[in-house]
Amino acid sequence: MTSVRIFPNIFLKSLILTAIALLSLCETLRPCGAYDLTDKVKEFTLENGLKVLIVERHAGPTVSLYISHPTGAIDDGDGHTGTAHFLEHMRFKGTETIGTRNSDEEKHILRKIHETGSALDREEMKGEGADRQRMEELRKRLDALQAEAGKLSIPAEIDRLYTENGGGDLNAFTGQDITTYHVSLPANKVELWARIESDRLANPVFREFYSERNVVMEERNQRVASDPGGELREQFMATAFIAHPYRRPILGWPSDMRFLDFDYTLQFFRTNYTPNNTIITIVGDVSPEVVMEIVRRYFGPLPRCTVPPRRVTEEPVQTGERRTEVKFDAAPRLIIGYHKPTLPSFDDCVFDVIDTILSGGRTSRFFKVLVKEKGIASDVTTANGYPGARYPNLFVIFAEPISPHTPGELEEVLYQELDRLKREPVGTRELEGAKNNLKAALLRNISTNSGLAGMLSYYQTVAGDWRYLVTFLSLLEKVTPEDVMTTAGKYLTRDNRTVATLVKDK
Repeated sequence: MTSVRIFPNIFLKSLILTAIALLSLCETLRPCGAYDLTDKVKEFTLENGLKVLIVERHAGPTVSLYISHPTGAIDDGDGHTGTAHFLEHMRFKGTETIGTRNSDEEKHILRKIHETGSALDREEMKGEGADRQRMEELRKRLDALQAEAGKLSIPAEIDRLYTENGGGDLNAFTGQDITTYHVSLPANKVELWARIESDRLANPVFREFYSERNVVMEERNQRVASDPGGELREQFMATAFIAHPYRRPILGWPSDMRFLDFDYTLQFFRTNYTPNNTIITIVGDVSPEVVMEIVRRYFGPLPRCTVPPRRVTEEPVQTGERRTEVKFDAAPRLIIGYHKPTLPSFDDCVFDVIDTILSGGRTSRFFKVLVKEKGIASDVTTANGYPGARYPNLFVIFAEPISPHTPGELEEVLYQELDRLKREPVGTRELEGAKNNLKAALLRNISTNSGLAGMLSYYQTVAGDWRYLVTFLSLLEKVTPEDVMTTAGKYLTRDNRTVATLVKDK
């Protein structure tokens, strides 16, 4: 799954509230609002380095549980793109005790599957020089072994265990910077969660490795190769970043995905899914003391391991406009991006405000000018912090022209609106409205257990401290019309711009 920043980003744009509703919402959430989270969040660190955040909320007898790892597509490695995302799939296949009818017999067959699949990959990698007869023999043997292993496995048993015990919202996502697993359960089922998740960290079994590899290849076909928006985004990122690993697709490049390697994936897991590289966030009807006793009992025995220092190639300063064109049998569309710093930079906070001013709902500038007044676009939206937040990233504009208008015409009008930000101070009412919308989005998101758990987990993982949630609000209050003008003038320039255009393939 592809992820974006939890707040404030594209999918929170719809959370536009009036000032009255905002005040009402603030009062509703005051017992555990963003302004007093410092007193509500209880922090613990186990001896093995595992970090735990707990928020006690007794509004209902439920609890949301998040496990996050500060690892993602940026860690895949050249020639192994897609590994982090594929590992997410593998971790739902079970453990030595979950998902099997006979663990000992299954291990024997899985070892043969690994040997056969690896041999087939090595032969296929030879390309034109491959032995076709040997490849066919290996495929038949692999199919037979997988059928045999299938008789011993219990598909989706993790899902069944959670569902039968009242679980919901069971899912996971992989981004450029982070991988997260989450579920919501009745509050009296925390120990069940701890048993399952500690087992998944200690004793994973990568069942259906080669068949699941085909599944993620098909996922890529649906989300990229067969989707004009996905194809354009992928080419845009590969153009905007020439050195930094943000240029890699989360799903991976096709030539890498075909040969996702069992041993490499297992080593990736052992390196990045260590307790000292893990954050657990628990929000709901729980007692921190009782929950921590459970967490220590199940997660405490996991051994601490050395996490190699991450060495990431820095993106060179862009010194001229970059452009790319994608031909596709679809309506034209446009992506424009500008390099910028990430959190906790003040400029990043200013871009959150710019993001809302430009495309935060039907009162935003882009909607009023491009959609309503000029009728030149069917849709225009922006995103700050794309595609990740651990490293310097992009402010991005996504736009679709309305026929007979062309991407070029739309592009020029977009630039005119960006130039307005540089020349004319934003009015006090417009600026305060943008700030209120951002506050409302944050407050709306933390009103649920899952929303708060997700945000705490995200910022603890990406920013290194969940308190950025509180810091953001103080930074937001400081943003002035002059800050918007200065930041727009500094970053929204031609030489710092990347443009990707989708043109209809006739």
